[in-house]
Amino acid sequence: MSTPYTGEAPGTRDLGGGLTLMKVSVGPMDNNAYLLSDGSEQLLIDAANDAPELLKLAGEVGLRTVVTTHRHRDHWFALAEVVSATGAESLAHAADAPELPVVTGTLRDGDIVEVGGHRLEVIHVVGHTPGSIVLAYREPDGGRYHLFTGDSLFPGGVGNTRGVKEDFDSLIGDVEHKIFGRFPDDTWFYPGHGRDSTLGAERPHLGEWRERGW
Repeated sequence: MSTPYTGEAPGTRDLGGGLTLMKVSVGPMDNNAYLLSDGSEQLLIDAANDAPELLKLAGEVGLRTVVTTHRHRDHWFALAEVVSATGAESLAHAADAPELPVVTGTLRDGDIVEVGGHRLEVIHVVGHTPGSIVLAYREPDGGRYHLFTGDSLFPGGVGNTRGVKEDFDSLIGDVEHKIFGRFPDDTWFYPGHGRDSTLGAERPHLGEWRERGW
């Protein structure tokens, strides 16, 4: 029996329709990696810094796909080893793909990634990196949304843009328009580090984030 889901890693959550989310934290920067599984096909979001742990998580089912949310090394350190061991396809946004060690296909805004018949929409959010993406999954029958946000959105603010105003303006604009402007308050989101949150918990602070500039 899985332990109650708390938003911390490790944890397991039922996303409906036979799809399960497993969250682990790996490596010296406590990167979150997320495994989506329907029992016969599996998708890994961010092959971060611990290939043995990620391969153990995938188990005998293996991986159909690895999606990298953005090009920063801590989120793909184990990518080549995981892909080599599993034969999984490796997907990333076209703007970040050249920085990754192995990519078998590129993604763009609005693309769909599937695992076991479940569909995740690619949302391009520019600012943390040129090719940062969010993956959006909706539970069956019009249920709750779940967003995998990489380093573009955290509880308490958007991702680091290194003090570059143009990058911050781009990221906060995309997050406001493409994420908060589209999805309801009960939407859960899962960042690249740390705890999860809901859009409803963070929405009242959008103005503060924009005003402070980070």
